[in-house]
Amino acid sequence: MALELIDEKLNGLKLFEPKVYSDNRGWFFESWRADDLTSHGINATFLQDNHSLSKKNVIRGMHFQHSPPQGKLLRVVSGSAQVVEVDIRIDSETFGQWESFDISAKNKRVLWVPPGFANGFLALEDNTEVQYKVTNYWSPEGESNIRFDDPEIGIEWNTNSPITSERDKKAMSIADWKKDGFRF
Repeated sequence: MALELIDEKLNGLKLFEPKVYSDNRGWFFESWRADDLTSHGINATFLQDNHSLSKKNVIRGMHFQHSPPQGKLLRVVSGSAQVVEVDIRIDSETFGQWESFDISAKNKRVLWVPPGFANGFLALEDNTEVQYKVTNYWSPEGESNIRFDDPEIGIEWNTNSPITSERDKKAMSIADWKKDGFRF
């Protein structure tokens, strides 16, 4: 197996650590394999890759796509990030709960995020690059976000000086999302 499952959270999030082959030339690893994911109950077909660059203290989130829903396979290829996932599946026993993962180019961890989670991250270093595969094409009509600082969720970000977009500052609360009643 190229990916070893090292943690499962919130009824769907799965954190993997790849097997890294190192020698005097450097290192090599398989960042994902369809058969590894299938062996862990993830039957995903990836249709699009996304890649972002952020400076230190940038928070991007909490983003999600509900129509069509997207699963994500996420990793950090440069720098490090506090990756946060919030369960927004209204019928889920863990609705509104969040989980944080330290993912970096150094630890090479890979996170599976199934549809129904709002995704965000804090860049812990300048030039942090996050790359993720998604299971559906981006759709502006089906995209939304929840406030990164929603007090009802209570995410504990590892910064006192977040840099965010205007869009993320004006996002809805999780209570508003629940009122909308969308089911994944």
